Parts: sequence; structure tokens; C-alpha cells
Amino acid sequence: MNKLTILSTVFGATLALLLPVSAQADDDDGPKFGLAGLLSGSNKEDLPPVILSAGEPLAADPWVLKSGTYYEFEIQGDGSQELALIGPEFFRAIWIDEIVVEGLEIRPLGLDSIEFDEAGEMEIGFVAIKPGSYYMKVPGSTGETQRLEITIK
Repeated sequence: MNKLTILSTVFGATLALLLPVSAQADDDDGPKFGLAGLLSGSNKEDLPPVILSAGEPLAADPWVLKSGTYYEFEIQGDGSQELALIGPEFFRAIWIDEIVVEGLEIRPLGLDSIEFDEAGEMEIGFVAIKPGSYYMKVPGSTGETQRLEITIK
């Protein structure tokens, strides 16, 4: 084999790894992501909003997430009380793509908690990564309704 043949073979193998699955040979067993791969629209799910309101439940049901799936959810604060939301273990088990507040996009390296001093809304887009059981809750609260149980499978 000459150097050109070796280079051509290596280039072809590398290109096959970089192409989205849909551009490679048809494989019914593999994931069917679009050109954006993990961040494609076919891999995105919307979650119900988290409500920050004095005395109201954070969410109706626990979340069950799938590792490798992109999710978006809104946190809605009604301004009835200054309220925070913590979930450091959960926030370390996901990769946060962006947080959007009033049209401003924030791309953090990590997150520990958020707080609403007045009424407002934010949207968080993330990829679930590390399987396990997690939670988000209003700090200092003891009621079950002030805690959102989250499972990543």
C-alpha cells in the first residue's frame, strides 16, 4: 500500500464517523438523528413547566427522562413571593445548552440554583446525561409539592 491509499482509507473512515447516521449506510438498529445529531429536532422533547408560586405545587407529576435526549422546560414565577429553586445534583447530571430570560440567551458552564424576585419566566434547554434519581425543590421547604422528583434512565 502506498501513502496515498493509506491516507484515502483513513480519510474515508474518519468521514464516515463524522457523517450523521442518516448519511451513512441505512442501519435500522442505530439512532436516527438529523444533521444536528444529538441537538436535532427529532431528539427534542418539551417538559411541562415548573411553577414558582407561594403554596402551589412545582409540577403535577415527576419527570422521567431518557439519557441522551434534549429537553426544554419553562420556569414560571408569578411574583407572589421571592422564591428560589435548587437542584445541584440534577444540574450536574445534565448538560445545559442554554437558559433564555426575556430573549437573552445564557450559555452557562453549570448551574446550582435560580431565584425569582418578581414575576417572570425562563426557559432551560438541556441534554439529560447521567442516569439516576434527582430533584429540584424550593430551598428550606419540607412539603412534597415543593419538590419535583426527576429520574434519568
